[in-house]
Amino acid sequence: MHLELTPEALLKQLGYSVTEQTLKQVHTILDNTPGMQKFLPHIPSFADALAVEKGYIAMSNSEDYLKIKCEEDANADNLSAFTELVNRWAEKYKLQLKKVDNKNTYYIIGHA
Repeated sequence: MHLELTPEALLKQLGYSVTEQTLKQVHTILDNTPGMQKFLPHIPSFADALAVEKGYIAMSNSEDYLKIKCEEDANADNLSAFTELVNRWAEKYKLQLKKVDNKNTYYIIGHA
């Protein structure tokens, strides 16, 4: 079964309200991220897996990408599992990530 995740559905999946501004931002992100359409069907399961380790996927306010982030109050076990999970998904789904220096944050900058 193949699921198509529309921009509106993606916003809802990530916890955003569907407004003119959020739709514009998500379209900009999708246009800016090569191959992202291939990965969109996997966003819901990735978000669920991240939530277990206090992580989440969100739209960045500073870059035109989706970001993967771990909550600030995560403990060392959560951080380790979060990092392992992100790396495993990146390898499995051929995600190109950019890590933010000194933070537990990654930008999804492309999909092979």
